[in-house]
Parts: sequence; C-alpha cells; structure tokens
Amino acid sequence: MSKFSIRLTVLLLGLFCGLSLQAQEVRGTVKDTNGEPIPGAFVLVEGTTNGTSTGLDGSYSIKVGDAQSAVLQFSLIGMQTLSEPVRNRAVVDVILEEETTMLDETVVVGYATVKRRDLLGSVSSVNADKLTEQPVTTVSQALAGKMAGVSVITTEGDPDADIKVRVRGGGSITQDSSPLYIVDGFPVESINDISASEIQSIDVLKDAFSTAIYGSRGANGVVIVTTKSAARGAKTSVSFNTYYGLKQMASRDAIVPMDSENFTKFQYELGMLRDNLSDVYNAYFGAFGDIDQFIGLPTNDYIGAIFGNTGKTFSTDVSISGRTDEFNWTLGYAYLDDDAIMLGSSYNRNNLNFKGQFKPWKRTLVDVNVRYSRTEVRGAGANSLKDQSGSTSGNGRLKHAVIYQPIPVQANLAGIDEEENYGDAVNPLLAVSDNDTRKLRDTWNANAAFSWKPNDRLTLKTEAGMQTFSETTDRFYGMSTYLVYNFGGLGPIAKYQNDIRTRYRNTNTLSYDMSGLFGNDAHTMNVLLGEEMTITRSNQVRMQSNDLPSFYDAEMAWNFMSSGNPTAVVNYYNPNDNMLSFFGRLNYDYKSRYS
Repeated sequence: MSKFSIRLTVLLLGLFCGLSLQAQEVRGTVKDTNGEPIPGAFVLVEGTTNGTSTGLDGSYSIKVGDAQSAVLQFSLIGMQTLSEPVRNRAVVDVILEEETTMLDETVVVGYATVKRRDLLGSVSSVNADKLTEQPVTTVSQALAGKMAGVSVITTEGDPDADIKVRVRGGGSITQDSSPLYIVDGFPVESINDISASEIQSIDVLKDAFSTAIYGSRGANGVVIVTTKSAARGAKTSVSFNTYYGLKQMASRDAIVPMDSENFTKFQYELGMLRDNLSDVYNAYFGAFGDIDQFIGLPTNDYIGAIFGNTGKTFSTDVSISGRTDEFNWTLGYAYLDDDAIMLGSSYNRNNLNFKGQFKPWKRTLVDVNVRYSRTEVRGAGANSLKDQSGSTSGNGRLKHAVIYQPIPVQANLAGIDEEENYGDAVNPLLAVSDNDTRKLRDTWNANAAFSWKPNDRLTLKTEAGMQTFSETTDRFYGMSTYLVYNFGGLGPIAKYQNDIRTRYRNTNTLSYDMSGLFGNDAHTMNVLLGEEMTITRSNQVRMQSNDLPSFYDAEMAWNFMSSGNPTAVVNYYNPNDNMLSFFGRLNYDYKSRYS
C-alpha cells in the first residue's frame, strides 16, 4: 500500500471517530410514579459539570459528548437519585421514586405523630446521632447550629449557666421568651438535666400553625423531646458509650495582661489627672525618676491562674433493652463529670431512666416512663460575682483578672462605695474563694399512658404523670465581697435556698381516622379531640446568716450557719397554678399532595 493510501485511510478514520464523538442532544421527560411530570428536577451528565433542570412539564434537553457511554443522573430533594445510561438514544424518559426514608419519617407534633410528607407547619428535627456528635454538658448546647431558626445562647461561664433557646429570634423586654419544653408528653422547665444519650429525637415547632394546639404556652415555640425506646429487631441489646476529653482556654494569647512598666506609667498618668501624685503614685511606686526599676519586672498572670486550668470531661452511659411480642423496655444510666477550666468550677450529673411498653390485649397498650436526674454544681461563674440578685455586667472574674495590678501592690478598699469598682481592687484568686456557690438538684418524672382501640379507626388514650423538683442553692460571700462590706463588714455571709415544685398532669385524647370512608384512598382525614389538666404546687425556703467568723471559708460557713446572725428566714408557699385546656385538630389530605 502506498504512503498516500495509508494517510488517506488514517484521515478517514479520524473523521469517522470525530463524527461519532460529536455532541448529541438528548431529550426526555421526568415523571413520578403516578405519571405526573416533575418540574425542577436536576439532570447532570455524570463525571462532568454539564447539567440542566426540567421545565414545568417535566421535560429537559441536554447535550452529551459521547452518546454511547454517557450516563445521565436525575435528582430532586425528596426523590431517589437515578442514574440512566444514554446508549445512543435521542429520547430518555425516566420515572423518579419518592425517598421513602425521609418522607415516611415520623415527626412529633402536638399530642400526635405524623409523617413528614403530611407535615404542614414549620418543624425542625434533630436525631440522636446529631446530638451525640460532640461532647457537651447539656442537650441545649448540643442543639447549637443544628436547626434553622433556633438559636442557643449561653448567658455566662457558670457550669450550670442558663442556656437560652430562642425559636425564630423571639424576644421580649419584660417577659420570658423561652419555648415550651415537652419531654415524652410532659411539660418541663428545662431539658438541661437530660442526658443526650437518652434522647431519640427533638422536634421544634416554630410557626403558629404547629404551636396553636398548645395555646398561649406555645407562643415562643415548642421543643418536643422523645426519649429512646427498645431497639427494633433485637430481643435483647446492650449499648455502652464512654469518652474522656481535655479542654483549655480558647484564644489564650488574645488576652494579655499589662506588663509592669506600662502599668506603672498608667498609674503615674492617673495621679497627674487627679492632681494627687503623692497618694495615687508616690505612696506605692516611689519617685517617678526611679521608674526604670519596674522595667522587665516579673508579673502575676492572674488570667492563667483563674482560667488556665486544664478542664477534664468524663462521660459514660449504658443502656439495656429487651423486646417481645407483648412487651418492650429499656433501662439506662448516664454519668457526666465536668471539671471546668475556671478555678473552683465543676459540674456532675447522674441520670437514670426506664421506659416500657406493654400490650396486655390485642387492642390495648400501656406505656410507662420514669426518669431521675441528680445534678451537683460548684462555682459562681465567670462573668458575674452574683452579689445579691446579680451584680453589674462589668463586675466579673475575667475583668478582675485582666485589670488587677500585675505586680504586688497593696490595694486600698477604703472609700469605694460602688459595687463595680469595689471588686476591681480585690485579688482575683481571693475573689474566687470569697464568691462561691454550691447547687444540688434532684428531679423525678413518672408518666403512664393507656391506649385503647375499640375498632380500627377510633383510639382513646389517657395519660397521667407527676414531676417532683428540688433544688438547694448555697451561697458564700467572704470578707472581700461588696455584700459583706455593705452589711458592715463584720464577717462573711452565707445564704441557703431550697426550691421545691410538684406538678401533676392528666391528658385525655380521642382520635378518629376517617381514611377510606369516601370510597377510595385518595382522601384521608383524621380528627383529634382532647383535654389536659395540670396542677403545680411550689414553695421556697430562704435563710441568710451574717457576721460569721472571719476565718470561715465556704464549706465552714455552709455547715455552721447557726454561728452567725440570722437576718432572714422565709418559708413561702406559692398559690397553686392550675390549668385546664381543651383542644382539637382536623387533618385532611388528598392523594398525599394537598393538605
């Protein structure tokens, strides 16, 4: 074969390959399992960034480089992703199936559960896996950043600091903006005493449609917590989890105390401004001409002394569950020990829970849920001295550690009559020991429910529960505190407070399912009627003992309050808080599309 023939053959083969690899337009329609077109579905050529979306009629058109080996990927939120080879076809029609895992997921709403596909209101949910992703002290902290429209704010550095949960930015100047917390159907004050390992899911009802069934109580949103039940598919199962962690102050280098030279110069400027160098500067630092002796002088690092500790967190939990045809149960225990980075602060919690479900007869069901929590807290917090009902925002531990004199200079407390200035002249280490708090909190929750289905459509359910809450708070104010100074400065002060609350609840609901009554399954309707009654009884005991011996520390003051001068003994019973409510809800759905 001549060279010319070879070249001609190679050229023809190249033209043929080029024509075969030329971009080809592929058209088609994307529909669901009911034959309805799906607008907005995304069509992508796998392995490329070439993609398009379907129109209102579900149709699409896209160019592919190699029609023989190209694969089109079809996707849409709530639908299963589908990959379809082109294989030189000019028309590729596909059918997308619903993502049943997500759409069939049940969501807890007021007094009932519904499938996510049937959900109308604005509800955010988080499951157990998300809650236990990171080691945190409380469940509220674990919610931070997990839900759209839900903000979690820690008020201060106290190990037991109030954690504010706000739904959709709700706020009020004069009223509490906290949402309503519901744990396994029972309204509670807080969810911070519940271990994250006990929780199966948390659903937050955010809009008026979802919260209306709770009336005014749900004005700031509703947080519904469901605890874990026995694992499905297992006769008996044991779960064990533990972790140990260390923590240190974040951005430690961002807070640098003043060096001795600059501190001395600032004191000199202060004396000049007050036109009183002899009392403000010379009495402590000598003549200004000798300021060189303070250059490079070692300083006290109070920031490191107060907040430089290495915090330790130890958590462990174990649960045992069993399941039979008639009975399933779970028993769990969780322990958390958290030593904070701040000196003298710690948090300790024990949780015990039992949850069971018994089916004595074919159409009856009995649920039992018992939880116990014991929390011990030590430490007065980082941002406030908490003198009296709470001191000014500027009077805090971190502020003291930053501005207190870095070299040993005896401060003068005489003549200081403002609380925010009084604390600034106290040694930060002394301020920690002279402002101490100890809390002990016990919470019992017991709930039981009985359900009866006379027929396949009607369900009657009655629930009863009781909660007992007891919190003991001990406060100690040493000789360096403003409260002692304000009471004459004769001796330390000790305070004791015990808050006791008991709540009873009874709820009765009737649910009727009208599905199929209209002759076909296209129409579904459910009616819920109910009544709820709660009775809350509470009382508070307060005592204050002044002028204790000056050498008393916190432990001695709490153990020997009788050695001081009793100035307040109060035992106050609050009026009973009784509530009776009636509610109802009607859900209608047409072909799982319109509700």
